[in-house]
Amino acid sequence: MNSILLAEDDALLLEVMCNILEAEGFEIHPAKNGKQALELFLNARPDMIISDIMMPEMDGYELLKSVRKQPNGVTVPFLFLSARTEREDVSRARSLGVDDYLFKPFDAPELINAVRSRLDRRHLVEMFDTRSAHLQTVIMLANVIEARDPYTAGHLERVRRLALNLAFALDWENEQIVFLEFGAILHDIGKIIIPSRVLKKTGPLDEAEWKLMRQHPEEGAKMLEGVDHLKAAIPYVLYHHELWNGSGYPMGLSGDKIPREGRLLAIVDAFDAMTTNRPYHVSMMTKDAIEEISQNRGIYFDPDMVDVFIRAYKT
Repeated sequence: MNSILLAEDDALLLEVMCNILEAEGFEIHPAKNGKQALELFLNARPDMIISDIMMPEMDGYELLKSVRKQPNGVTVPFLFLSARTEREDVSRARSLGVDDYLFKPFDAPELINAVRSRLDRRHLVEMFDTRSAHLQTVIMLANVIEARDPYTAGHLERVRRLALNLAFALDWENEQIVFLEFGAILHDIGKIIIPSRVLKKTGPLDEAEWKLMRQHPEEGAKMLEGVDHLKAAIPYVLYHHELWNGSGYPMGLSGDKIPREGRLLAIVDAFDAMTTNRPYHVSMMTKDAIEEISQNRGIYFDPDMVDVFIRAYKT
């Protein structure tokens, strides 16, 4: 639940805003002046601040300045409530680091939209700020996987690019794109448990070796369960060998019962395997691999995703 600090010396307006935002599921910390608001900020650590400008004891400008001086206050969304006659003070507020204005009078939808848009933006900023650090860890793990299986060198990076292109073509949301990138890079992490002699075998695998190989999706998923920021990548790891007709593994899911993460990765993983040399086959020409994918739409692969994949790859 997101928490919001409300600073407003008009008791009636403060009560109305509290009621509106609490009804939307927000936790509210009300303050009648800037001084009280600053004390609440230091103790409650809210996700957002909404403040009037003209208040007793400490006005909105001083509150904003004091908040921005705090280490945890630099990135907190700060929205000013302002009378329209105060528009000339906008530049001063901008210089202090205000995020936006909500001019009085306003109605409930305006208030709710302003709050949600600012919190959503902060969430995106935080997500992409941490992405780079997490990505470095993920790439390091991927390098460990590829070091044990020289025949797949570059496979994870190619799958990442193909998966991102398909996800963009499918209009997936930004947050899902981030998790997809992690999942694409880590989809074979479970192969760490596979003996090198099996990974490097140039001939067909025997029954016991296939049994070992088919364990890698579940083993990979187990590895990620304890890593909070990588849990969302688990569906890519666990389901990328499931096939549309139910003949895949590890669970034999079919059709829409396969999570979309697995359906997407199954297409791009297969395409890259077809178009690169492996111990057990020579690579196909790109046009032949696209034709193979097309012929197996509705058999091995999600037919709608295949159509988008082919269209996106050719453009």
